[in-house]
Amino acid sequence: PMHSLLILNPNTSETVTERLAVQAHSACASLADVTVRTATARFGARYISGEAAAAIAAHAALDAWAVDAARHGPADAVLLACFGDPGLFALQALSPRPVLGLAEASMREAAALGPFVIVTGGAAWGPMLQRLALTLHLPAPLLGVSTVAPSGGALAADPEGAVVLLREAARDALARWPEARSGLRGGAAVGGMAAAVGVGLPVPVLDNVQIALQRAITAARAAPTVSQAASPRVPESGPWLGLDPTLTALLAGTPLPHASP
Repeated sequence: PMHSLLILNPNTSETVTERLAVQAHSACASLADVTVRTATARFGARYISGEAAAAIAAHAALDAWAVDAARHGPADAVLLACFGDPGLFALQALSPRPVLGLAEASMREAAALGPFVIVTGGAAWGPMLQRLALTLHLPAPLLGVSTVAPSGGALAADPEGAVVLLREAARDALARWPEARSGLRGGAAVGGMAAAVGVGLPVPVLDNVQIALQRAITAARAAPTVSQAASPRVPESGPWLGLDPTLTALLAGTPLPHASP
């Protein structure tokens, strides 16, 4: 049977979505049973870089998921593709299929190796990621977050400069927290840089996009084939005011159509 993976970008940047799609198709290239589709937030920040943007992106993620699910049926797995996972818990409560977060999935893999540090762009992400890690009850702690000033979009625009900045940030983090067993390079816009960032460092540097994609693909392929229409898992009953009608309908429990690639 064919299985579907939805890459859901809660940033409004189509460029980020396209980069993620390229990496997803590459990760699935040897698989004949997984199709990839994408959805991009219809409103909000171009690149999420702080608390307000993340709060708006959580709503945008629900909205984009609802539109996609109503059109195609629920994907067999969803990857929420922002390193910070805005709206993750709400999507997991609503979706009848697995929803993985870029940060959640990669933090769990890093924590399986022991205490870890994160290196990412955008200063505001430091406390936000620390808070997320605490909610995930990881098997080993996130020791700290080392951020560089440029956001993900700016880093993606200058890959060579980004590697230099992120490597220095990783070196500083490992000097501050020498008990770390790994570094996790975070950010949806700059996937694939971890190997270059980790050159010369004493512990492996993991790539959040590659890790999360592999976990999401595994989840999609493990999904059972469901012939009947699926109903959303409804966490709240409303009434709702001012939402897109598609999201309102799904929150009210409207059955979803059969899943399609």
